[in-house]
Amino acid sequence: MDTTTILLGLTVLFGFYMAWNIGANDVANAMGTSVGSGALTLRRAVIVAAILEFAGAFLVGAAVTDTLRGKLFDPSSLSAQTLGLGMLAALLAAGVWLQIASYYGWPVSTTHSIVGAVVGVGCVAVGFSEIAWDEVGIIASSWIVSPILAGAISYIIFRVVLVKVFYKKNPVAAAKRITPYLVFITLVVMLSVTGVKGLKGMWPRWGMATPSPLIIWAVSIAIGAIGFAIAYWRVKRVHMEDDSEDNHHLTSYVARGLEKAGMHLRRVADTAQGAVQTRALELLDEVDTLTTEARHNALRSPLNADFKEVERIFSYLQIMTACFVAFAHGANDVANAIGPMAGAFDAFKDGVVNAKAVVPLWLLALGGVGIVIGLATWGWRVIETIGKRITELTPTRGFCAEFGAAVTILVASVFGLPISTTHTLVGAVLGVGLARGIGALNLSTMRDIAASWIVTIPAGAGLAIVFFFILQAIFGA
Repeated sequence: MDTTTILLGLTVLFGFYMAWNIGANDVANAMGTSVGSGALTLRRAVIVAAILEFAGAFLVGAAVTDTLRGKLFDPSSLSAQTLGLGMLAALLAAGVWLQIASYYGWPVSTTHSIVGAVVGVGCVAVGFSEIAWDEVGIIASSWIVSPILAGAISYIIFRVVLVKVFYKKNPVAAAKRITPYLVFITLVVMLSVTGVKGLKGMWPRWGMATPSPLIIWAVSIAIGAIGFAIAYWRVKRVHMEDDSEDNHHLTSYVARGLEKAGMHLRRVADTAQGAVQTRALELLDEVDTLTTEARHNALRSPLNADFKEVERIFSYLQIMTACFVAFAHGANDVANAIGPMAGAFDAFKDGVVNAKAVVPLWLLALGGVGIVIGLATWGWRVIETIGKRITELTPTRGFCAEFGAAVTILVASVFGLPISTTHTLVGAVLGVGLARGIGALNLSTMRDIAASWIVTIPAGAGLAIVFFFILQAIFGA
């Protein structure tokens, strides 16, 4: 067997390994909240994600992929053999780091993993000074942009749900009123995300002109209106009993009243002086303590049958958002495995250096299969972290997190902001937890996740350098 055949075989193997780890780590983000809230069992989540991730990767995966992840360095000075070995090293390094992260249940960014690996290869292949560090800085800034933006949006959404549903004296009736509007907004946002971001690779692949955002939004609004009508008919069938005496509802109502009292006391404390101000601050501390206790009791007390029915409606919304996110993820992030794989394949087979490579369908299929197998075999580790270890989730909270993440992805797509799907979803879950108070968050888990994010790019770079030298020693350059 000649060297070229061996290298082509390693290219397919390392690309599949990278796709496997994308499934084990990144795909779990899309389904983590659904499993954690109980909206889907782990088995069903794997099946749903497998179908949609593969469909996104195979049907609408980018026809032309930037093999150097945003032109992090100029490969024109490299030989085809050196570039191919560099891409092999990058694939292996990113895959190994993702496997380590998945073992510990850390949700890290596959994009950052492969970018770090390519940067490491570039540092030793073309030189440290030749790396486009401004591009690396923009990508790394998503450590801050993604979780903060998603967390803020999810926090606001969940607070709205609390005020409009949980804190009402009759939350079942309130939920029935608000659900059709949530269905409409969810469909419009998710279809817009899919049209603008998830389907961007489909149009050129099928020889179609890319529709304008205006057309995408018009179609999304039309489908959203249909969803509104269906949801309105569905919630009318929810039987509502007189539950004004239910402890959960009364506690929620009390919590809202205490919140309003705290707002008034803060105004008094800001404007008063002397003994009045001192007494107002003391009362404010007592009211804040009572508010925290009331919120905790309201969100943990047993729900009656009617309210559980409304939670089931929210679970449908959550599953719908998770499906959209999974499809868009498969369409876009399969390139993290297939891009460098296609570049290495061209380098070894044709002896050419291409900044961009045409991706054949069989490579997309291979990436899709790898993602599915990775999710089915190891995805449960990261799913457990997202769904259970950050904060306690219910269908309502899970929906707010998924929806907040989707809105963030749409905003980032429109304004060209650097974004990470992983960081976005983690930040969204964090925002929902924070809306219930800092005590609702597992700070040790957040510490571990933040540390893994910071380490991802340098870890990928360091491993890639080691693997590049090993491959050079074996195959030459």
